[in-house]
Amino acid sequence: MHVNQVCHAYGRRTVLRGIDLDLEPGVLAGIVGENGAGKSTLLKVLSGELQPDSGTVHHRGGFGYCPQEIVLNPALTVRQHLKFFQVAFGLRDLRHAEGIMDVLRFCEYGDVRAGVLSGGTRQKLNLTLALMHDPQVLLLDEPYQGFDWDTYQRFWDLAVRLRDAGRSVLMVSHLAHDSGRLDELWRLEHGVLQGEPTRAS
Repeated sequence: MHVNQVCHAYGRRTVLRGIDLDLEPGVLAGIVGENGAGKSTLLKVLSGELQPDSGTVHHRGGFGYCPQEIVLNPALTVRQHLKFFQVAFGLRDLRHAEGIMDVLRFCEYGDVRAGVLSGGTRQKLNLTLALMHDPQVLLLDEPYQGFDWDTYQRFWDLAVRLRDAGRSVLMVSHLAHDSGRLDELWRLEHGVLQGEPTRAS
């Protein structure tokens, strides 16, 4: 993914000021910043949900986007969501989605309506929907909110598997406590990514 001089403002408030970013294949990267720094706005621009005021975003392959705000139909079951997205993505089967569900340990919820799922299980479904078409680039906004410790560990195991399979994973968070798990780390401050990407230790 290549991002060049992306800018965005809400009225008179400029949120993104000339963002430049290169995300190579096989990299697990993160962007941290305070609440309100523009992290979610940046991911919305990168995913195409939001049009930047200026600048360009180029994806080298397909991408998946897991937004912070979970958008599910409470009347549909987990499997009905999967079927809907299967058609949207043009997938032949649900084997990849079922593999992700197995890793995250919620296969038994297939016939449960989204409206009665716990917050953590809804987030598991949210992540599965973003990953089920096996994208080259995965964009994650606060991806493990609501996860218990076991699921949190499974999430990171999954992220490492994706990285090792040559996928690019970019996640944003207002916390930097997971920076040691990342290959590259940026800080979004005053509308710009601070400094060059550095290999996290």
